[in-house]
Amino acid sequence: MWRNFNYTKLAGPVLVLMVLGMMILPLPPLVLDLFFTFNIALSVVVLMVSLYTREPLEFSSFPTVLLFTTLLRLSLNVASTKLVLTNGHTGGDAAGKVIEAFGHVLIGANLTVGVVAFIILTIINFVVITKGAGRIAEVSARFALDAMPGKQMAIDADLNAGLIGEEDARKRRAVVAQEADFFGSMDGASKFVRGDAVAGILIMVINIVGGLIVGIVQHDLAFGDAARTYTLLTIGDGLVAQIPGLVISVAAGIVVSRVGTDNDVSEQILDQMFSRPQVLYISASVMAILGLIPGMPHFAFLLIASIAAGLAWYLERRTRTQQQKPTPGAPGMPPGAIPPGGLPPGMAPPPGEQPLQEVSWADVQPVDPVGLEVGYRLIPLVDRNQDGELLRRIRGIRKKLAQELGFLMPAVHIRDNLELKPNQYRILLKGVDVGVGEAYAGQWLAINPGNAAGSLAGTPTTDPTFGLPATWIDASLRDQAQAMGYTVVDTSTVVGTHISNTLQSHAAELLGREEVQQLLEHFAKESPKLVEDLVPKVVPVGTLQKVLQNLLDEGMHIRDLRTILETLSEHHGRTQDVDELTAAVRVALGRAIIHQLFPGENELPVVALEPQLEHILLNAASGKTPGGLEPGLAERLLKQASQLTENLESQGLNTVLITPAQLRPMLSRFLRRSIPGLRVISHTEIPDSKTIRIVGVLGAA
Repeated sequence: MWRNFNYTKLAGPVLVLMVLGMMILPLPPLVLDLFFTFNIALSVVVLMVSLYTREPLEFSSFPTVLLFTTLLRLSLNVASTKLVLTNGHTGGDAAGKVIEAFGHVLIGANLTVGVVAFIILTIINFVVITKGAGRIAEVSARFALDAMPGKQMAIDADLNAGLIGEEDARKRRAVVAQEADFFGSMDGASKFVRGDAVAGILIMVINIVGGLIVGIVQHDLAFGDAARTYTLLTIGDGLVAQIPGLVISVAAGIVVSRVGTDNDVSEQILDQMFSRPQVLYISASVMAILGLIPGMPHFAFLLIASIAAGLAWYLERRTRTQQQKPTPGAPGMPPGAIPPGGLPPGMAPPPGEQPLQEVSWADVQPVDPVGLEVGYRLIPLVDRNQDGELLRRIRGIRKKLAQELGFLMPAVHIRDNLELKPNQYRILLKGVDVGVGEAYAGQWLAINPGNAAGSLAGTPTTDPTFGLPATWIDASLRDQAQAMGYTVVDTSTVVGTHISNTLQSHAAELLGREEVQQLLEHFAKESPKLVEDLVPKVVPVGTLQKVLQNLLDEGMHIRDLRTILETLSEHHGRTQDVDELTAAVRVALGRAIIHQLFPGENELPVVALEPQLEHILLNAASGKTPGGLEPGLAERLLKQASQLTENLESQGLNTVLITPAQLRPMLSRFLRRSIPGLRVISHTEIPDSKTIRIVGVLGAA
């Protein structure tokens, strides 16, 4: 049992008991020396961890560490105070060698220097570092809380677009909550450090006064001897506690003040401060001018100026060397552009320059099922050599749609198009553009979901996917936009969401004969006998394709291929009409249809047809009404359906119209073209275990 016991779980209880024990039990000087040394080493470890931390949450235990280290210093102060007052008359090592060393070596036995140094350290810790770190933590906690709704919406948008999975979304939501908790805890933990600084000053005064009383009254020391002995011990005790406290406070300031990147603090500072030669040249010039002024220390100023100028020269030469390396394509031209002296595609060379080649079938380029064309400023998003983020997002979109719809979408062929605007992109379906938008690489799109407060500085636009008002902003305004209630997404997410929405809305067109054949081959691995017996012997592949397209066209998935094939085989002998076969499949898939529209609900809120309108439509569908549906009636029907959809959406309800089975195909085709959010189901598709609740009537006066 003891072999498998996790002894690391004892670290916290042992540390707390050790702190309490030092406050209560007397400690010998040697043990106190060990604890003081451990305290100094612990503060250095905390500082190093904070320097090499890339994100604040990598050191999420820091608030607790701050509390423990503060309690450790206070308990050491209590233990050392007991030794100083008890054995201070015996000499400078009465409270251990560490306190003696800090009292003699660091301040040279000069009491005035020791008092001043101790007070300065305390002021620096209390007024500057701790107060600043606490203020940063307080503001960061407030911004983190204000930005939580926007961040949660961004995570939901990525999840819905297929850019991340459910597990990734859960982790990102946890990170958002942990950020707010971390900065809130840091705001509270900083109060411990400030209180520790105040307690250090009070302990120093109490120790000096108490030492004078004990030395003069109990040990018959002269006032001067008592003052020198106890003051020296008190100052050494204060310094040995305040220096680790100052180090911990610096670590806290570093953790809360830095902006999270992929680099640690050292790499971040060096990369941002010493990477521009012109800045170093100007600084070197200023230092050289100051060094030439009479009366100034010439050596120091000119030495620093020389170092700065040498570093600037080295950086400039390194940058020039990197730029001179050969790169593919013409210099200064965007990828895909015509190099200087080149000929535009399709333009024939002058006669006699080169022999003409015979035209072949290789010159006939097939149309890509799905294409994406981008302007040259968006090329980094889709360039494999530059680790284009959009490429990974498109792969995630195809995977998510395959899991949701039940078949593998064709690959998205990406190319640059110099005829487009630099920041424009175009989504093509079989060579025809079905979506156009603009995106700005390196910027963020702040989308107003309807409740954002205030406006942002940037380029006003419209979200290309949902048509919401939005603004392209710089990365520096991201946190401010989230705090104001905007949903902020990066460029790749904007384009990826647009592609995902476009592919999903045109899924039926993308399910070709080849995709159906691949779907059957994949399904045959699990049910080979079913596919062999039914396709194409009983159910032709063409009929299956049209039925699957009808299901996709109405927003249904085709994952349950077993039920679809079995239903088609049962009804194909009675009718060859694709609409009737689709209706039979929908009845068989009724439970899945209702679950997709009303997940987890037993009472279904639906819209019904007004009886007189239902009678008119049934006559029109059966051909009893000459001329079909009157134009005026059709216009009123569309208008009422649109109004009903808006009203139900404002209540958070899906708009689902329930009709007789004979009317469902006609009304579905008629209404979904103008009202994409409206779904039409028939009475026969509702399982017996469900009940309906009428929330609206279409056709009522």
